[in-house]
Amino acid sequence: MHIKNVEFKARIADWKTLETKLVTLNPVFQGTDHQVDTYFNVPKGRLKLREGSIEHALIQYERGNTADAKASDIVLYQHEPNPALKQILTHQFGIKVVIDKQRKIYFIDHVKFHFDVVEGLGNFIEVEAIDAKNAFTLEELKSKCDHYFSFFELQKEHLEALSYSDLLLSKLK
Repeated sequence: MHIKNVEFKARIADWKTLETKLVTLNPVFQGTDHQVDTYFNVPKGRLKLREGSIEHALIQYERGNTADAKASDIVLYQHEPNPALKQILTHQFGIKVVIDKQRKIYFIDHVKFHFDVVEGLGNFIEVEAIDAKNAFTLEELKSKCDHYFSFFELQKEHLEALSYSDLLLSKLK
């Protein structure tokens, strides 16, 4: 499945206040997911295998590293968990880095909210305006992200340009 997505990620000290604020909008709570994202060495973009109890998928995406709401071009393959897939990908590409996180997941319409505690990195909020049906323009998706950035009263200095994989790799160097 090909998905158009605009998202922002912000580093936060404590996500409980933001989660309480979000709950006032009556979002749909998907649950708390322990996710392990294994990133593989690929020549173009990023390829990760997400293993969780709620979400499990192979995700290939390309996105710039900018500290704002940014567009991603995503191909998502949802599958039943099977250790053979990880073995094949590891054998073919090698593991670049592994991200371990606890993630609370909410939805309002086509906007997804993550409250993440990422091992070795800290606390984050991610807001993704998702378009799996080509129903929105990039500007409309960005507008949704901008709306929630203001709603949460975040500041530009909270924004994170890098993916969790890039952040952890830079920390390990």
